[in-house]
Amino acid sequence: MTEDTKVKYEKPIPLKTIDNAPYWDAADRHELALQKCNTCEGYNHPPGPSCANCGSTDVVWENLGNDIRGTVYTYVISYRPFLPGFQNDVPLVIAVVALDDSPDVKIMGNVLHGNKDNITVGTPVKMVWEDITEDRALPQWELL
Repeated sequence: MTEDTKVKYEKPIPLKTIDNAPYWDAADRHELALQKCNTCEGYNHPPGPSCANCGSTDVVWENLGNDIRGTVYTYVISYRPFLPGFQNDVPLVIAVVALDDSPDVKIMGNVLHGNKDNITVGTPVKMVWEDITEDRALPQWELL
């Protein structure tokens, strides 16, 4: 693809912070990394400076790889773009997905190719990564 044919990504791009950089670094490699507490052994998502469950600052990052599956915990179908760049994506299924291997962990993302006819609570999905720039990939969901 030449510079003339590249399409500029117009949606907001999530920023890396000191707390979430390992999450986004893994996403950019098409992997899922989650913050885990060494004290209570629970996952902390979204990540932060300390465990959301017990308050411990003894947290580490665990790489869960790239075969991530889950089920739709809840969802909404958006029929209007709330932010610039989404006008061509509506209707858009935005879902909270409970991970199969760690049901207490719920991750929000879009269900690509989802619609009112093929999505319900409990629908099985798998994580995919959408390369939005040369150095950023977004975790999204696809129907199984």
